[in-house]
Amino acid sequence: MPYLTRPVLAPGTLSRTPQPTLPTGDGLVLRPWRTEDAPAVHAAFQDPVLRHWHVRAADSEEEVRGWITEWQRAWKGERNVQWAVADAADDRLLGRVALREMVLGDGVAEVAYWTTAGARGRGVAARATRTLARWALDEIGFQRLELSHAVANEASCRVAEKTGFALEGTKRSALLHADGWHDMHLHARVRGD
Repeated sequence: MPYLTRPVLAPGTLSRTPQPTLPTGDGLVLRPWRTEDAPAVHAAFQDPVLRHWHVRAADSEEEVRGWITEWQRAWKGERNVQWAVADAADDRLLGRVALREMVLGDGVAEVAYWTTAGARGRGVAARATRTLARWALDEIGFQRLELSHAVANEASCRVAEKTGFALEGTKRSALLHADGWHDMHLHARVRGD
C-alpha cells in the first residue's frame, strides 16, 4: 500500500557526507567524538549530579571507549548522532549534545545533552542545543525536535526554555532512574519556530 506523503528526509540525508563540526559562534564547537575523549567522558560520569539525571554509568575508560566507537559509527546508521561539545580555544571537553531516536521519514528527532561539572552554569548546554537545533531544523530540514527531561531537573527545563523548546506536557512515570520512576517534561521545537 503506498504512502500518501513523501518522506520528510530521505535515507542518506546525513550519511552521504561526513559528520560536520558545528561552531556555535560564541566560543564552543560541536565536533565528532575522538577516542582520546574517553578519559574526560569517564571523569564527567563520576559527577553525582550528572549521574542523578542519567540512566547510564561509566565504570571504566575502556567502557567509554566502546561508547565512543558506537558514537563514531552512529552517523552512518542515521538513528542517533552524538557530538562532543568542546571549548573552541583549547578543545577541552565541556559536554555532549545529540540527536537521538531519529526518524528521517517523519523528520523527527530527540535532542539530548549533558555538561561536565566544570562547565555547568556557563550556558554550555543552551549554546550547544541552540546550534544543534538551528542546524537540524534550518540546514538539514527536520520538521520537529523533541527534548525530554525529568520534571525535577530545573536546569534542563531552563535550557529547553532558553533554546525555544516549548513545553508540551508531562509524561507521567516515563523513565526509570536509579532512584525510581521520573515524570518527564516534553518540550519541542518545529521548523519555523
